[in-house]
Amino acid sequence: MPQNTAKQGPPLGSARLSLLNRIFGRRNDEALPLYTAIVERGRAPHWYLDGAVPDTIDGRFDMIAAVLSIVLLRLEGDPASAAISARVTERFVDDMDGQLRQIGIGDVVVGKHIGKMMSMLGGRIGAYRDGIAAGDLGPALTRNLYRGAAPAPAALAHVGTSLFALRDALAATPARALIAGDLP
Repeated sequence: MPQNTAKQGPPLGSARLSLLNRIFGRRNDEALPLYTAIVERGRAPHWYLDGAVPDTIDGRFDMIAAVLSIVLLRLEGDPASAAISARVTERFVDDMDGQLRQIGIGDVVVGKHIGKMMSMLGGRIGAYRDGIAAGDLGPALTRNLYRGAAPAPAALAHVGTSLFALRDALAATPARALIAGDLP
């Protein structure tokens, strides 16, 4: 079963970012409830059981990135949510930094891995935006969530339907509820 690995405190390597945040008054703590809810949603067993998402480090990253993408797409539709969107993305970077260090990636290459992950997240946001606009997430999910290896049609349908349902529920949820971590 997937386990929640959301960090409750700052991960290793984020001391510099935390210091800058304290100096300049910018904190991404306000994004913690929402980011924690995103990770919890991405770790829900149904994605891995009914959706056949691989229960691996890559599969969990891909699923969390899919849920994060859907949430960020909702927030980008609300100009007043731009700041929280940036803070949630900062939380994602902090979490991925900690996760990489935890699995043994050294300081020298962590930045390169984070850059690649951010590029992957950006590509997923664009692919999911296009898939939503077309009414079909299947190709984007096959490419990004299943890394090109199409799952059984029922699994793909489960994930696509669930992400569309999340998108619809997010659209009906006030931004302040989302910021508080109340994902529908």
